[in-house]
Amino acid sequence: MNFDSLTTMLIDFIQSHQSWGPFIVGALAFAESLAVVSLLVPSTVLLLGLGALLGASGLEFWPIWLGAAVGATLGDWLSYIIGYRFKHAVFDVWPLSSHKHLGDRGERFFARWGVWGVFLGRFIGPMRAVVPLLAGIFAMPMLLFQTATIASAFVWAFVVLAPGVGLTALPQ
Repeated sequence: MNFDSLTTMLIDFIQSHQSWGPFIVGALAFAESLAVVSLLVPSTVLLLGLGALLGASGLEFWPIWLGAAVGATLGDWLSYIIGYRFKHAVFDVWPLSSHKHLGDRGERFFARWGVWGVFLGRFIGPMRAVVPLLAGIFAMPMLLFQTATIASAFVWAFVVLAPGVGLTALPQ
C-alpha cells in the first residue's frame, strides 16, 4: 500500500463516517506531536489533504479543528511527561542516541527562547515533536508549558486545516 492509496482510503473513510473525523484527525495530530512517532507517521501531509477535503465535502470545520488541536496538545503533553520522567536518558534511545548534541542545543534553545520556544517550535517541522520532550527534560514549569502548547496547538491546527478549506472554496 503506497502513500497515495492510504491518503485516499483515509479521506474516503472520513467522508463516509463523518462523526469519526475529529477523532481520526486528533489521532493524526497526536502522532505528529509525539516524540519519535512523528518521524514514522506522515501526519502533516494527511492533515493538509483533510483540510482540502473539508472544503470540498462540506464537512464541518470546527469539530475537525478541535480534534486536531486536542490531539496535538495531548501528543505534546505525553512527550513532555516522557522527557520530565526520563531526563537525559532519552538520548540513549534511538533515534535520539545518534543525535546526542540535541541536549546541549536544546538547553541553549530554552535558555534563549523559554516558553516562546514551545509556542514557535510547533511551527517548525523537525522541532515540533522534540521541543516538548526537551521542555520536560529541562523541567520547564508545567503551567508555562501547557499554556504555550495549548495556544500553539489551536493556532497550528487552524494553519494546517484552513488553507485547504479556503482553496477549495475559491470560485472556479
